[in-house]
Amino acid sequence: MEKLARSEVRDRFLQFEEQSDRALASVEADSQASPVLVAVVQEFSRKTKKAHSGVTDGDAKASWEAIIEVEQAGDSAKVAAEADVHAHENTRQAVLDAHLSICLLKAGM
Repeated sequence: MEKLARSEVRDRFLQFEEQSDRALASVEADSQASPVLVAVVQEFSRKTKKAHSGVTDGDAKASWEAIIEVEQAGDSAKVAAEADVHAHENTRQAVLDAHLSICLLKAGM
């Protein structure tokens, strides 16, 4: 796989941030989502916001480290979404989509 240019990493991260925001909004609006899922996705969102400057303004090393941290939070969110049998399907899918997006971004770096 060809490595992404820095500008492409930034662009894809910004797209991922939108997916992360949608996942958070979906989870928080889902009255059937478990408190665990809500908390884990909120942490995923916090890590995403924290990583913003490292990815958009930092060097390649800072960007890589920030994305690793976000992906780890995303892994937890994915597990929580898959385990929450009461969350609506669109909620679960929003979390899974955000997780996949950050994984693909990391794989391209």
